[in-house]
Amino acid sequence: MTATLPVSVESEIFYPSADGQPVAETYDHLYALLTTLEVLKQYLANRQATVLGNQFLYYAQGFPKLRVAPDVMVIFDVAPGGRDNYKIWEEGQVPTVIFEMTSFGTKGQDEIFKKTLYEQLGVKEYWLFDPKGEWVEQQLRGYRLRGEIYEPIQDGRSEPLQLRLVVEGRLIGFYREDTEEKLLIPNELAEALRQEVLARQQAEELVEQERQRAEQERQRAEQERQRAEQAELQIEQLKERLRSLNVDPDIIE
Repeated sequence: MTATLPVSVESEIFYPSADGQPVAETYDHLYALLTTLEVLKQYLANRQATVLGNQFLYYAQGFPKLRVAPDVMVIFDVAPGGRDNYKIWEEGQVPTVIFEMTSFGTKGQDEIFKKTLYEQLGVKEYWLFDPKGEWVEQQLRGYRLRGEIYEPIQDGRSEPLQLRLVVEGRLIGFYREDTEEKLLIPNELAEALRQEVLARQQAEELVEQERQRAEQERQRAEQERQRAEQAELQIEQLKERLRSLNVDPDIIE
């Protein structure tokens, strides 16, 4: 009798979520990445969308080496919340907008390889932001998909996000198209909250001051009323005294 061994089942393909590489090249790149990530997360908090930062984007099922790690990517029509990595075939959606915080050292990768890849994947917008101004003219460059080809963005706005983008030092400023309101970065949010709390405290102090003034006025009015009643009582008492002396009380009028 010949023994038979079970046929081995191919193990599940492993898709790593990290490669041990630094998140960003410099502090300026990291700060631009994190603020962009947080601003867009807050902006899309109530939408069916997710915003991921420096997570692996896998675009070919069964080939874990075919991956890229966009600095910031916005994906619509998916469940909100973070992911350790993003697999297009599982989620069913390609990223809509991608931001890369570029430098002279990553110029070729960002401007050639990633641009071509995102174009082929159908990413609607691709933005390159150069915090240090090393190679991108005016620090910010965008591409918008027209058909199957990227065209330079000339109007400084993101159509899918409905935001206007403005370079503000070493960060991107985002402004709503409907209200022109700026999307505040975390330290600006903290300052706005501090100012709001301060304004509320000042308003409460003014209300309390008005209440105290009103109470003082009420007390003064009450004191005047009591003095008037006391004076009237004294006059009546004097009239009674004059009557008891058979003197006409009207002489005190």
